[in-house]
Formats: sequence, C-alpha cells, structure tokens
Amino acid sequence: MRSLSGFDQPVRDFLAYVQVEAGLAAATLSAYTSDLAGMVLFLEERGVRSPADVDPRDLAEHVQFLHRERGLQPSSIARHLSTMRMFFRFLEGSARIEANPTAPLSTPTRWKRLPGVLTPKQMKSLLDAADETSGRLWRRDRAMLELMYAAGLRASEVAGLQLDGYDDRIAVLRVMGKGSKERLVPIGDPARHAVGSYLSELRPTLTRFEDGRDDGKLLLSNTGRPLERVAVWQIVRKLARRAGIEQAHPHMLRHSFATHMLVGGADLRVVQELLGHEDIGTTQIYTHVDHSHLRQVVQTHHPRP
Repeated sequence: MRSLSGFDQPVRDFLAYVQVEAGLAAATLSAYTSDLAGMVLFLEERGVRSPADVDPRDLAEHVQFLHRERGLQPSSIARHLSTMRMFFRFLEGSARIEANPTAPLSTPTRWKRLPGVLTPKQMKSLLDAADETSGRLWRRDRAMLELMYAAGLRASEVAGLQLDGYDDRIAVLRVMGKGSKERLVPIGDPARHAVGSYLSELRPTLTRFEDGRDDGKLLLSNTGRPLERVAVWQIVRKLARRAGIEQAHPHMLRHSFATHMLVGGADLRVVQELLGHEDIGTTQIYTHVDHSHLRQVVQTHHPRP
C-alpha cells in the first residue's frame, strides 16, 4: 500500500495484526486492504490526515459515497463498514486514538436501496398493454402479468407454475419458490378471469402436440413448450414499452404487489408469507417506500381485488 501520511503505519500495523493474530484468508486480507485504501483516499481528499483526526461524520460521508456514487449493494457496504469498525477498534485498543469514530454509524439495512415500484395507474397501463393488438399470444401474456401482480411472483415462479397447481374453484395458486419451498397464494378476480380466458381460448391451441412437451406447465410458448424465465423478462419489457413505461422488469411487478398491499393496509406478516420471504427483514424494505405517489390506492388491500 502506498504511503498515506498519518494513516500509513496504523494501516500496516492493523493488517499485520489481523493476518497473524486472526489468521485471515488471503482473499479476506485483500478485501480489508482494498477497503482501507478506499477509506483513506476518501478521507485524505477531505483534509483528514491521521486516524486521530477522523470524525464520525467523515465516515458517514464515506459510507454514503459508497452507496450513492459507487452504487455498492448493502452487503458490500456492510463489509466496508465491518472493516472500518475493526480498524478503529484496533487503534482504540492500542491507545492510538481516544474514541472509536465508527460507534455512531448505523448498519446498511436501515437505508438499503429501495425497489422500483409502479403506481397503480402505471400497473393498469401495463396490464392493458396485453390486448388483441399486441399479438396472437396476448391472452397468455395478460394472464402472466395478472398472476405476477396478483400473487407477487418472481419470473422463475410464474414460468414454473404447474397446470394442476392452479385451482380455479377457490382461486389459489401453488407456487414453488426459492429452495423448492412451496406456498399457496390466493388471487383476485381479474387474474382469475385472465387465466380462465387463456385456458379456454388459447392454451388448447398450444398443446396440439402429443409428445408431452408442455411438461404440465400452466403458461406455454408458441411451440407448446413451457414458458422460460428469459421469455418472461422479454414479454414484460415489450409490454412495458408499449405502455410507455421505461426500464420495467418482472421483479418490479413483485415490488408493486408488496408495496400496494402494505399501503392498502395489509399486515406485514401476511405479505411476508405471500412473498415467500424467510426473513421479515426482507419484507420490511417495502415499508420504507415513499407513499406519496400511491394515493390512488383503494381502501382494500389490493388495487385489483
């Protein structure tokens, strides 16, 4: 590491300490070295010349720089923060500084990047983009979009829906989520009607082959084979452009489902179960979304009950 005035020797001593005392792997030591080099460069550019001069606000600004300017994910920022905390704890423990400036810093989970969310009006425009003028498979595309929004499905989950996993009598989907974990999700009438139209009017024409190529899946391609995850992305992007929505992607429908449900008054635990999240902390991110653009949401739990 190049000489960085008052930081040079403290950084060298810390890296030597964690290498010898903690027995860190080479990759971890390399990450610590890189994290500290970035921190020191940031601090020196702001006139901070030694660890004793570091103020908590300096480190908070560095963390915000990693988040806003470098666009790092919360997990990466958490690693940077962990490195800084260890470094300054080491300096405090060896009496090189009087107080640890990382003590007031919060964890990234409190301000992690919020998901993109469509307004109910945008969501309706996207759904309506799948109509008679959008192509021969519009009924399938409409059913796919309605299911993703009604049940908060991932692209892989909607593509993997089994025909026998849909119960029209009680309007419930059997969804296979991450880790092969199954969950049951109810859907509203708009999704139910769209699926019914697809099953009666289009799907029979896609199962004209008798070689079992459909694999029992609900949504099929033009060749009668199961709809693939990449095709789900392509369909959503195509219809979003048709609806005048920029940079839309399948996960945005899942984000919109969760946000609209919570804004409408749904319990966080219920949304957690519907989304298939193991950790409620993952679901809580939706409670931080700015609600100012969602005033048109109706009083019930979902804009399309």
